This record gives sequence, structure tokens and C-alpha cells, in this order.
Amino acid sequence: MSALPILYSFRRCPYAMRARMALFVAGITVELREVKLANKPPELAKASPKATVPVLVLNDGTEIDESLAIMRWALKQSDPEGWLSGDDTALIERNDGPFKRALDRYKYPTRYPDEAHGDEDTFRFAHRSHGLAFLEELNTRLSGDRQLCGSTRSLTDFALFPFIRQFANTGRDWFDAQGLPHVHEWLEAHLSSPLFAAIMPKFTPWKTGDAPIIFGPKAAPAMVNP
Repeated sequence: MSALPILYSFRRCPYAMRARMALFVAGITVELREVKLANKPPELAKASPKATVPVLVLNDGTEIDESLAIMRWALKQSDPEGWLSGDDTALIERNDGPFKRALDRYKYPTRYPDEAHGDEDTFRFAHRSHGLAFLEELNTRLSGDRQLCGSTRSLTDFALFPFIRQFANTGRDWFDAQGLPHVHEWLEAHLSSPLFAAIMPKFTPWKTGDAPIIFGPKAAPAMVNP
């Protein structure tokens, strides 16, 4: 058993991103194991039958294999910015449910041939419109506050941010042309934040026997990004 909690992660996975951000802001240092999704290490399946990232294995062997559960666990240990005061479960459920469904079909239309009925472009653009409707609601919400739950960033912002980022990057020119000034400003602020930069270093996929990668705000720079 590692002296630190073990986090199985994948750099570009939005679920893993939000878990890493919460762990980082909570000041929790972990042993990070980057997972190659096409060649998952057997240890991941042993840690969680779902074998999907993120998975956090605590020192006592407890396994947390839901990204929101990891976020909330980390912030219950330490919440220096008060993120838990902005935990809008209803909005997060809409992001993780209908919006994520639209995002997947917009970004990966070839995965849903039975739904597309052969007309891939019409299918993906219809789901892009569904996603846009959600963003328009967020834009209205952000017109009164800098963040989704008030003037300061919170759990809700970081639960949604990786998915809004993914939606934007699927068609960046189109996204930038939409009338979403408050969403654009909010997204850019989080993309350019030191926190996002800190949780996005590149790591070689982990395999059994590799030297540990120590990840967190207290990790030595050479260990964070070798």
C-alpha cells in the first residue's frame, strides 16, 4: 500500500480533471497513475470493477470511483476556498445528464449509428443545439455573477468547467461565434487559471513497477512533471 492515496487518472478526461482540481485545491497529495484507456493496467480493475477513471484509493484501502464523490471527499478534508458552499446538485445533474449526452453525440456521432439513422451531420448538429441551449442558460446565470454560484469559484464551476471546455473545443470557431459573452469570459478565466495549469502536466501512462509520480500542491516540481 502506498504511503499516499493513489489516483488513477487520464489527463484529458473531464471527470478526472474535476477530481484532480478538487484534490489540488484541498492540498491533498496523491500518487498519480496515468491510465492509457486502450491498455488499462490490471490494478485499475482491481481497484474498481467499472475500471473507469478517476478512481481514488485511500490509505486504508477505501475506493472512491465517482468523480463527484472524490471532489466532495477531498473538500471535506480541507476546503480553503469554500467550494462546498457552491454545490448546486441540480445543475451538476443536468450537466452530467442531458448536457453530457448531447456533448457525446455532438463530439462522437459515429458512436451512435442507430440513433443517427445515417444522417450524421443532422444528428450531431441537433445535439450541438441541445448543448447550446444549456449554455445559454448558463450565460444568463453568469450575467449576474462572475461564477455559477456567486462571486467566487466553487465546486459547481469546476464540476462543469471540463465539460464546457470539451464542448467548446469540439468546434471552437463555431463556439466563439455564439452570443455567449459571459460563458466565454468564464471559460477563458478558468482555462488561464494557475489551478488548471497545475493539474494538466503530461505523464507517461503508468505500469506496474514504475516509480511513483507524486502529484499535488506540496509535491516537488521535479516530481510533478518529470
